[in-house]
Amino acid sequence: MVALVRSCTLVGIDAVGVDVECVVQPGQLPSYSVVGLAAPPVKEGGVRIRSALRACGHDLPLKRVTINLAPADLRKAGCALDLPIALSTLVGDGLYDGAILDGLVVLGELGLDGTLRSVPGVLAAAMLARERGARGVLVPDACAGEALVVDGIEVYGARHLAQVIAALAGDEPLPAPTRAERSRRSRAPVIDMAEVRGQGNARLALEIAVAGGHNILLTGPPGTGKTMLARRLATVLPEMTRGEALETTKVYSALGLADGLVLERPFRAPHHTISGAALLGGGSQPRAGEISLAHNGVLFLDELPEFSRAAIEGLRQPLEERAVTINRIHGTLRLPASFLLVAAANPCPCGWLDSGARECTCGSGLVDRYRSRLSGPLLDRIDLQVHVEPVTLAELRSPDPGEPSADMRDRVTLARQRQRARLAPWGLRCNAEMTSSVLRACCKLDAASEAELASLVGQKRVTARGVDRLIKTARTIADLLGQDDIDPGALIEAASFRSELAA
Repeated sequence: MVALVRSCTLVGIDAVGVDVECVVQPGQLPSYSVVGLAAPPVKEGGVRIRSALRACGHDLPLKRVTINLAPADLRKAGCALDLPIALSTLVGDGLYDGAILDGLVVLGELGLDGTLRSVPGVLAAAMLARERGARGVLVPDACAGEALVVDGIEVYGARHLAQVIAALAGDEPLPAPTRAERSRRSRAPVIDMAEVRGQGNARLALEIAVAGGHNILLTGPPGTGKTMLARRLATVLPEMTRGEALETTKVYSALGLADGLVLERPFRAPHHTISGAALLGGGSQPRAGEISLAHNGVLFLDELPEFSRAAIEGLRQPLEERAVTINRIHGTLRLPASFLLVAAANPCPCGWLDSGARECTCGSGLVDRYRSRLSGPLLDRIDLQVHVEPVTLAELRSPDPGEPSADMRDRVTLARQRQRARLAPWGLRCNAEMTSSVLRACCKLDAASEAELASLVGQKRVTARGVDRLIKTARTIADLLGQDDIDPGALIEAASFRSELAA
């Protein structure tokens, strides 16, 4: 008799179906074998399974137990196959009828005492079950809240292997989750844009960046407020839609970081010593990096020129395609990475070049090498480049607060609504996502605007990609103003945020 239990394994952030087959046959010597390209944690699961079964009054059969994980050419990693293997063994030995498991995707890690521990990727498993028309999922109770956010499937959450065995025996129904669907919303922000004094030009640039999903670079000497502005950007971000929340939670779930549905847009700020693999994703068993953790949110890179050359150059493809491709000998993995890049940089290594506050101690060669990291293809993919000037003492000590984040967020939300309505036929969500064909269809310019564009291009010497990005930024400015068309004024304002570094 071949016992079959449906399960899955994670490949990147996606769940791939795995059929756990078990055959128990008589033999002179008892044995336990797992075939089907199982990683060491899966093979070591036999020790955990034996101990867990003994805790429930059972044991591995003293026969030849063969576990096959199909498809055979797919590498299976992690400990989520412990529970389906244990259940297939019990059914394969003829102790129980496995009919109650029909139509369920089963996964869970077993403790030595039989407790079920949470595993990564439960949300992806639930989404796979719905896509395949399965009845539902059986997962550890500790992470069942992730599966509950997926509509149209049944969710069962067990705390102990004994609960599942009792259901197999017909003594009890499959256990329901003890906690309802959870959503993870961060605490009320303790920071606000109202704390920023002055910096009207930088605040405007950040509002445009958030409204259209445009990448932005803040340059200026130390202490002018670049980091302060960037970190308060999270308070201006519009709320995520249900679809965006599911996309983001799927990434966090695959890394074991989810605790219910993620409702707040991510804000990731890795240190400049981060490796290229940690930033972009990778490893022998590829995992999502910081740019995927920032999906549908913000990636803040402070001191951008201090990041490694490999990390900076590696950002070019994700910024263009809004996804990162990782190539390995076993295949190619594509992870989502649609984020708003906010970068900050000093004008030179010491930071005081042309600041008027202190004398720069850097030689011209050192400054040229430093600035060379801010030029070229990466900078051409950054729509807004803003020099942040020092604030005056009068502005700094003013008792009047700046404009609060809530007011800025209201304008951003309205602008995003206009963009969604306009870009709905193409399935896009913000102006920065427009391709060249969509741009030509949605952003037609009149004669006056075409003339102004030709003048600006001649002055700024931007590339063809830069022209498209200039028009996208102008479209966002028009959206913030509630205008249906792009006028010359919007183009002029967009060009004012393309610094001399973009030339």
